[in-house]
Amino acid sequence: MFPMNAWYVACTPDEVVDKPLGRTICGLQIVLYRGREGRVAALEDFCPHRGAALSLGSVVDGNLMCGYHGLVMDCHGKAVSMPMQRVGGFPCIRSYPVEERHGFVWIWPGDPALADLSAIPDLPWADDPEWAFGGGLYHIQCSYRLMIDNLMDLTHEAYVHAGSIGQDEIDQSPVKTHIEGRQVVTSREMNDIVAPPFWQLGMRASGLDDQARVDRWQYSRFTAPGSVLIDVGVALAGAGGIQADPAKRVSAIVVDFMTPETESSHWYFWGMARHFKPDDAALTESIREGQGKIFNQDLAVLEAQQRNREAFSDRRLLALNIDSGGVRANRILDDLVAAERAVSSEAAVG
Repeated sequence: MFPMNAWYVACTPDEVVDKPLGRTICGLQIVLYRGREGRVAALEDFCPHRGAALSLGSVVDGNLMCGYHGLVMDCHGKAVSMPMQRVGGFPCIRSYPVEERHGFVWIWPGDPALADLSAIPDLPWADDPEWAFGGGLYHIQCSYRLMIDNLMDLTHEAYVHAGSIGQDEIDQSPVKTHIEGRQVVTSREMNDIVAPPFWQLGMRASGLDDQARVDRWQYSRFTAPGSVLIDVGVALAGAGGIQADPAKRVSAIVVDFMTPETESSHWYFWGMARHFKPDDAALTESIREGQGKIFNQDLAVLEAQQRNREAFSDRRLLALNIDSGGVRANRILDDLVAAERAVSSEAAVG
């Protein structure tokens, strides 16, 4: 169940350079490529001639040429040429609205008439020189909703990520969940503690004593259909926490975009935008590498969880107060899917 009338991250710009990229998104087989003036276009990954995958073709003069018999399609899905053949009457294949923004390529898999560019998440740090970003992509064999659950309840850090970002105080601190506009926000604050290894690294990089007591915070913010941005950091104890003077704190935003592939797999675009030492490329790479290892631990847990959910499909799962953020996020997704289905049903009857 996926909301279709929404923006998802389709890929990163470096994935679409000089050749087509095939990717299944929300159950749809899609090919992305750079057309004229370097603009990204997205079409059905289906050649109308003999059904070949256009993603196995090539880009020629801003159009997409099928690698099977040379049929050329433009960015709107219309056949424009083929050696020794007349193809003007070929039916168009579907094209999808796409937009390159904030270091990602976004796609709207639903009704093109409803595509609203203002609905693309605003990422002010992406274009701010005071911030640095590094990230990556995982192809995960589990529902994107399981990843949303994972990110909206960070209790698991004390167990899955011990030795990096996990610590006992996470399990001992209360979780709060509330709604801010269209966002579900789950928060946890841990005061007067020793920073875990990851944040000790950040403190050293910022010139702070890595053994000093700190106040730590985590604010997970879910925005439908598949965005969780987590405001995280530490500040010297008693300095004001998340509101502390920048000289006394180290902060970042954990960036998570989940794009469904199928009901049991998704594309996970992850990264960290940090607000300290933005010009230190070596630090960016070190954090990216460390964060990748942390997320790889989640991957093993989530894929096993997906297999269990399928094997024990008749089991009723328990919901605790720590699950409230994920529960509310899933309710929003359910409501969006139900609303789209209702509109489709009315249109079919009409």
